[in-house]
Amino acid sequence: MQIGNRIPSMKASGKDGWEIVYRTRALLAAGEPVVNLTIGEPDRPTDRRVLDAIHAAAVGGLTGYTHGPGLPELRVAIAERVTRRTGVPTTAANVIVTPGGQAALFAAHMVLLQPGDTGLFVTPHYPTYPSTILSTGAACASVAARAEDGFQPRAEAIMAAQQGTGARSLLVNTPNNPTGVVYAAETVEGIAAACRETDLWLISDEVYDTQVWEGRHLSPRALPGMAERTLVIGSMSKSHAMTGSRLGWIVGPEDVIAAATVLATNTTYGVVPYIQKGALAALALGEALEEEIAAPFRRRRAIVRDAVAGSRAVRVSASAGAMYVMLDIRATGLSGEEFAHGLLDAERIAVMPGESFGAAAAGHLRVALTLADDWLPDALHRIVAHAERVMQQSG
Repeated sequence: MQIGNRIPSMKASGKDGWEIVYRTRALLAAGEPVVNLTIGEPDRPTDRRVLDAIHAAAVGGLTGYTHGPGLPELRVAIAERVTRRTGVPTTAANVIVTPGGQAALFAAHMVLLQPGDTGLFVTPHYPTYPSTILSTGAACASVAARAEDGFQPRAEAIMAAQQGTGARSLLVNTPNNPTGVVYAAETVEGIAAACRETDLWLISDEVYDTQVWEGRHLSPRALPGMAERTLVIGSMSKSHAMTGSRLGWIVGPEDVIAAATVLATNTTYGVVPYIQKGALAALALGEALEEEIAAPFRRRRAIVRDAVAGSRAVRVSASAGAMYVMLDIRATGLSGEEFAHGLLDAERIAVMPGESFGAAAAGHLRVALTLADDWLPDALHRIVAHAERVMQQSG
């Protein structure tokens, strides 16, 4: 007996980008000490006040089914947050709660695409982007944001990709994982203009919107003519240190939210109700909690810059937000993949090779800023020293 071809066809290539993570987990399981800078997960637990709210809701009996687009009060709170942060009037009817941001990405593409369509995504990209698009039965195609442009995607590249493929949708991410880039206002305006010109749906992944160190985050949904063609992906994972709670959302036009609700009824059947109550409690704590969770990543970005300053082999790529820094190691002559595996062998330090996020990030490393301030400088100095040795040996 053979399984269907839908799941095998979700891989855009023979690799899934997580090979270094699997190696790291195997070493840790074998008792090897490894400094793990691969996964973007806040190095602090969910706030106790949020956990107390989850506990109270569960013990209070909120443990039954909760199908549909989410608890009404949570959808209102999300809509109010979006209105406040972006200036775009948003109501509960524009919101569906999902089991995490990844489920929101899946639902958005399922609603917008069908077999025979093409969905675009900007690369460097989170590894699940192409497979999420492929899971709908549609084809996927990338739009490269080049290192030479500070990883800011160009409108003309988007338009060329759409015209070459007949694509119906475009997926972007700012602040960006893996690069840490915050798209400039001109970039966002160019993306919006390209979408209007070529009649593209825009899916804007904004899960890092509370982590901006330079400039400001501009949601493309706030630009003229974009609210009716933009879906915004949000999540509690990064902004509120609730990765395991699996709570995200889509904000978009009412007909899209209604269609996504039909999909949810036939897949997830909603989100755990006591987790939704926890999210409501977290949102009620306001920007103070968001700033508290973001603060370590702001500090650690500065630590990375100080540690790398003056190196001939390593330099920090443009990084203005999110919980990552991209290191350019092209001067070593190695690919990011070769360097990352060599670093793990020699120093037992695990970082993500840029190639895990697409060819546009080749020769780079993604460092997750999830190591305590006291330990991060040593790890960075060892990475730089390893790069310097590699460059010396190759020169």
